[in-house]
Amino acid sequence: MKTQNTPLLKFKEKIAYASGDFASNLSFHVINVFLMVYLTDVFGLNAAAVGLMLFVGGIWDAINDPMMGAIADRTSTASGKYRPYLKWFAIPYGILFYAVFAGPELNELGKLIFVWSTYISIKMVYTAINVPYSALMGVMSPNSDDRVSLSTFRFMGAFGAQLLVVLLTLPLIQLIGGEDDQRGWSITMAIFAVLSVLMFLFCFKNTKERIKPEPIKKVHVRDDIKFLLGNIPFLIMAVAGICTLANVAIRNAVTVYYFKYVIGVGEGPVFTLNLGLFPLNFDIITVFMTTGSIAFLIGCAFSGKVGKLLGKRNGLIVLTLINAVAVMSFYMIPPESVKLIFCVNIFASLIAGPTPAIVWALYTDVADYNEWKFNRRSTGLIFSATMFAQKFGYTIGASAAASMLALFGYVANQAQTPEALNGILMMYSIIPGSLALINGIILFWFPLTQKQTDTIQSELEVRRASY
Repeated sequence: MKTQNTPLLKFKEKIAYASGDFASNLSFHVINVFLMVYLTDVFGLNAAAVGLMLFVGGIWDAINDPMMGAIADRTSTASGKYRPYLKWFAIPYGILFYAVFAGPELNELGKLIFVWSTYISIKMVYTAINVPYSALMGVMSPNSDDRVSLSTFRFMGAFGAQLLVVLLTLPLIQLIGGEDDQRGWSITMAIFAVLSVLMFLFCFKNTKERIKPEPIKKVHVRDDIKFLLGNIPFLIMAVAGICTLANVAIRNAVTVYYFKYVIGVGEGPVFTLNLGLFPLNFDIITVFMTTGSIAFLIGCAFSGKVGKLLGKRNGLIVLTLINAVAVMSFYMIPPESVKLIFCVNIFASLIAGPTPAIVWALYTDVADYNEWKFNRRSTGLIFSATMFAQKFGYTIGASAAASMLALFGYVANQAQTPEALNGILMMYSIIPGSLALINGIILFWFPLTQKQTDTIQSELEVRRASY
């Protein structure tokens, strides 16, 4: 007899689920890292206009998340609540992903209209496919180990896509486009778009929703929101998530400034890797970010072991606090100690690696708690509200980074004052490290221990059997 303690997921299904976040991150990471430079330097738009578009699009995207979660929770098809969205929106997603970088010949106003419409559309379709995708993890298995393993596979897929984007985007553009940058961008993004569509469809076909939904009853969205605001574990995780993403945003924003001005390294290639078709040039910043990403990916593979050894809650607290100390230690490392800087970054990334998978596995426990306490699972709303909190945290962090640079007296492409240099160093170390420390402390109030989670899952299994 299978119970909530019986693992249900096979390797192929875990790979299939991971392919969904691989597909998502092909566009997500390209847009986060390269869209701004493409629109200003290739498509020829004014930076201020692009900045306004990104801000408005980000706010609209965040607002859409809870709405999409509520819609998904009320979906009922033969394929399930959440899986159908992978099939319905895969092709529109691929078309819009390509369209953002299509670069048609238009006048200034035409370009603005085209980019605004395609960017807002891809953000909406991304929400329509990614919110149900995230919620899908909460209904694929009631088993706690399955959930940690599934979350681990998911983020290995995500960070695998990010690594692919970092390594291949610019070399492919150069190889395909040659002197025609726009051609290189368009065709490269078309390749990524087709790959994304195929991965989403593979995810749809090879995953299954197993948790039986509660009997259908009319519940107003405002009641779901009321339950959500009464879900203490969710509120604690949401606040912790805001701190986490603000921390990540600040460090991401200031990494290049840290190397360029504090460490004082050049921008030339450290080495060139010739693969026969084209050379890959790596400068020190690329090497730094790539080694960190690889360490993060390796750390992610140990999420399940950390969860089993310490429990998800305690494991997340321990890793978060260790990472906080590691990040703050950059403030004390002399700029000339480049090897030590690399080593500490690899260690910090390795420690942080398991945390995303553990966090999302905890959110499935939060959904269980919501069903147990309020008799309303609301997986889609919980996961979408989580994404809203994370996007809010990232927006706050990115905005704060720009404001702090100005506050510390940063002047672009100039020798920086001691105050500016110290400010950049603090933004790379003390400030994000402090946010990580606050995050770890907040998590001490997270009430769902492994013992309580097991009890809740056992009671839910009995309740579901009576539906």
